[in-house]
Amino acid sequence: MDVAAYLSRIGCSGPLVPSLETLLCVHRSHVSTVPFENLTLHSGGKVKLDLPWLYEKIVVQRRGGFCYETNGLFSWLLSQLGFSVTVLAGQVMNRFTHLYGPPFDHFIIMVTLEGQRWLCDVGFGACFELPLSLDTDGLQKQNHGVFRVRQQGEFFFLETKAEEQGEKRAGSGDWLELYKFTFTPRKFDDFRDMCEYHQTSPNSLFYCKSLCSLLLPHGRITYIGYKLVSTSYPTEAGQDIMKNETELSEEEIPRVLNEKFGIVLPAPLLPKDDDILPPSVTY
Repeated sequence: MDVAAYLSRIGCSGPLVPSLETLLCVHRSHVSTVPFENLTLHSGGKVKLDLPWLYEKIVVQRRGGFCYETNGLFSWLLSQLGFSVTVLAGQVMNRFTHLYGPPFDHFIIMVTLEGQRWLCDVGFGACFELPLSLDTDGLQKQNHGVFRVRQQGEFFFLETKAEEQGEKRAGSGDWLELYKFTFTPRKFDDFRDMCEYHQTSPNSLFYCKSLCSLLLPHGRITYIGYKLVSTSYPTEAGQDIMKNETELSEEEIPRVLNEKFGIVLPAPLLPKDDDILPPSVTY
């Protein structure tokens, strides 16, 4: 890995030491510059869990990816910078089916620094801007929402305030569960089967919908199917979350991906926005 090129890709300058300041900087910079996207799947390609391939895609070609790609590569960067990194596996609460995905559904990172544990995740659609502390169950407020990590038995649940995301579900109360995980250490190879699942299963968001999303300073911009959704989060107390949806023609989508996300695909995109089939097995 060319660490300097990676840092330049995400807008950070080096050299950097393994400190909390560095961790905050590279995490914020990554989610603000590298889109969460699955467009390879919908433009005739296939995702490979191979670190040099991911480096070429994300750093050299200036693309994005989903969790196995972005968090996989980011964990390599953190290790190269001297951080103590533990790979963890999560299960995402699907916002369409309201069910948890299978084991190894999500790739996340725990960094241990000066005796403190931090949850890092640059590969999740409704991501947090800065790492979250794993040593408190208290509220952790950021520009894009309020989060907490709640423990129940062996599982830890990442949750966000429902109203902070502009979303309410019947019976869900004030909090939305985003994903659950344990502290069991994992290896990169452990996720290969689930990476294949997400590229081929009608139970998967990534198979059913073409999407691309990027965090903005006070909001988020998301392409999905034939729509572009702009979300603005409040900058002052009393303000509401604002959402604006724009319908796109198939001809407009490549221009939007280039102008809004800096993405130019090597092959034509086949836009997709199918319903996700609920899995036959619940977790």
